[in-house]
Amino acid sequence: MSIVKINALTVPDEQREILEKRFASRAGAVENSDGFEWFELLRPVEGTDQYLVYTRWRDEASFQAWMEGPMKAAHQGGGEGGGERPKPAASGSSVWSFEVVQQAAPKGE
Repeated sequence: MSIVKINALTVPDEQREILEKRFASRAGAVENSDGFEWFELLRPVEGTDQYLVYTRWRDEASFQAWMEGPMKAAHQGGGEGGGERPKPAASGSSVWSFEVVQQAAPKGE
C-alpha cells in the first residue's frame, strides 16, 4: 500500500500568510512526480502553531526520487530574479513517515 509523509512545520503567526502564498505558488511542483498520489496543506485552527504538509506516495522509492530531484532543485534555487533565497517561513520542521495499512472512502449512493 501507499506511504504518507507528514512534514510538521512550526510557523509563527506573522509568517502564516507568507507560508501559504509560497505553497500556492508551487502549484504543480509535485503533482507530476511519478508515484505521487495526494497533497494537502493543513492550517492549524487552535492549540498549535504547526502546519502539516501531507503527501501520499505509491512507495518510498517514489518519495525519495522526488526528494532527490524536483524538491531538491526547487529548494536550492535563489529567490525571484536570481537574488538571495528568501528566509524560511517556518522556524522548525519535523517529518513523520507512515505506511497506509487501512483506508476507507465514502460509500457510493
